[in-house]
Amino acid sequence: MSHHLDSPIARQDPRLDITDLYVFRGEQGTVFVTDHSHSLAGEDIPRGLHPEGKYEFKIDSNGDAVEDVTYRFTFGEADEDGVQTYQVRRLSGPEARNDFAEGTLLGEGRTGEPLDLPGGSRAWVGKAGDPFWIEPDVLHAVGHAFQDGTKVDLSNWNPAEATNLFAGHTVYSIVLEVADEELLRIAGHDRKIDVWAVAFLATDAGSWRPINRAGLPMIHPLFTQYNETLGDRLNENTPSEDIELYGKALTESVAGVVRAYGTAENPEAYAQTVVDRILPNVLPYEIGTPASYGFARWNGRTLTDNAPDVMFSFASNTPVTLGITKESVIAKPTQTFPYVPPAA
Repeated sequence: MSHHLDSPIARQDPRLDITDLYVFRGEQGTVFVTDHSHSLAGEDIPRGLHPEGKYEFKIDSNGDAVEDVTYRFTFGEADEDGVQTYQVRRLSGPEARNDFAEGTLLGEGRTGEPLDLPGGSRAWVGKAGDPFWIEPDVLHAVGHAFQDGTKVDLSNWNPAEATNLFAGHTVYSIVLEVADEELLRIAGHDRKIDVWAVAFLATDAGSWRPINRAGLPMIHPLFTQYNETLGDRLNENTPSEDIELYGKALTESVAGVVRAYGTAENPEAYAQTVVDRILPNVLPYEIGTPASYGFARWNGRTLTDNAPDVMFSFASNTPVTLGITKESVIAKPTQTFPYVPPAA
């Protein structure tokens, strides 16, 4: 899982769980996608998007891990056919960091239908196939290794029997394609932005509680499978606080695995290099370029990038593979808007 049901509080209502964040080049701009409400949580629970929540794409343009622009989605109650109305708002400057600012209303739509937004941008929200794949035995072995400071124990695993835990499952996707002209006004001269997503829930006290935050893929599977307290804490703060709050703990976790493998002369120094790259937990992207989340470069993330192999191998400083590929995904992404796989 990238973030699928990754913490106790996210599991309380999977509509607020962010299973994955993707950022890539679309037909006419940059595409931002978050997936929610995974069918793995069960079909007897509410599906769709939470009408008392808000879902935000955060964009930082100057590398300080503080959002300069926020795109916010809010939803109405589902009708008898499961259709929800929604609003898309844009907030910039100080408003981008203000839970109560209204920003500018860009458009109002209905789930399952494309929504045109000003300036050539557009949105789509609806039920889709999950394009992500994971092998459960490898997943859990990696979690144990980073919790216990050991090698990834796959001694009883047969790669020939590897399976995709999410094959045939569905999610509810929020898709936002922002036109180049709009985004280039946000980015610096280098066209680079950092992106993360947050799902919030309104509280009885009149505030907003962050339930789930996503930036780079696979952070939670690496570090919180067997540390649920950390899993909740990683969702509570802003990226600009990540190094101070979690840098030491994550460095110790990585160093333990690398020390067990003996693949670095100085495991602590290697671990620090890893943590310096993954914190703050934001997804970098250069506007207008092909996205790729691979061994050579982290530049956005496409719907078919093999993030588990990349992150597991990078963090452990040794090859770790799932034994499956994107071919294990039943519903395939498309090259045209809204890009996400159709629901099976």
